[in-house]
Amino acid sequence: MERIGIAASKIAKGNLFLYNFYVIIISVLVALLLFLLAGITVFLGLLVIRLALGPFLVSMGRHLWDVIFSLSLIFLAVVVTLFSLFAVLKNLKFKK
Repeated sequence: MERIGIAASKIAKGNLFLYNFYVIIISVLVALLLFLLAGITVFLGLLVIRLALGPFLVSMGRHLWDVIFSLSLIFLAVVVTLFSLFAVLKNLKFKK
């Protein structure tokens, strides 16, 4: 998280407004990357579990897997959002 501030300060070169802007932009991009990588991992993991347990869980249907996938992505979004907010709040500066 400190690296976000270091990168933003090198890009902004002393301008406080640009520093805060770059902190937010970098945090959003990192959060998007984390969400995509973790979301793909969750999707592939659930797909493997569904394929492995499919013959044994025929009565559960597709609706249960949709709910499980939706809940896991919601929890992932909450965790990534909290991480991003913590990173932004730690790196924002209001005075030099």
